[in-house]
Amino acid sequence: MARKPGRMYRNLTQRSYTRREYMGGVPGSKIVSFDMGEAKTDFPIKLTMLAKEACQIRHSALEAGRTAANRVLLNVAGRTNYHMKVHVYPHEVLRENKQATGAGADRVSQGMRRAFGKAVGTAARVSPGQRLFSVSVNKEQFTIAKDALKRASHKLPTPVSIVITKGAELVRNL
Repeated sequence: MARKPGRMYRNLTQRSYTRREYMGGVPGSKIVSFDMGEAKTDFPIKLTMLAKEACQIRHSALEAGRTAANRVLLNVAGRTNYHMKVHVYPHEVLRENKQATGAGADRVSQGMRRAFGKAVGTAARVSPGQRLFSVSVNKEQFTIAKDALKRASHKLPTPVSIVITKGAELVRNL
């Protein structure tokens, strides 16, 4: 069965539901790694991606943004010249009441009877101003890091802003 589009789960419509012990199994998160690059080095510049609106971001969208940014940083800057971190975790369980379609579906489908739904994935609930990703780099890789975060922002369902949280005085003339 095909996945439903992300816009169906983007808006915050109901209370948060994270009680996994009552569900018959929740699919695992697609996010492979939360820390990429050189984690032990203290880089002078840090850029942070902040959400502008409250929404839910599915785990597949977070992973797509992470891979898009990490690919740029890895290929251009190199493995030891950056540190990238994903700050949100998909705790929210997404449920779907699947309906049968096609000929004879009215005899098979139960409609809204016992419509609790099955778990189809997870999402991270995000509030305005919350950190999503951060990248720490040297002065030489500043424009690369900014481009990487911009590419990651295209994969997310909310408008974002990219802010320099450390070393703003080093990049004023760039």
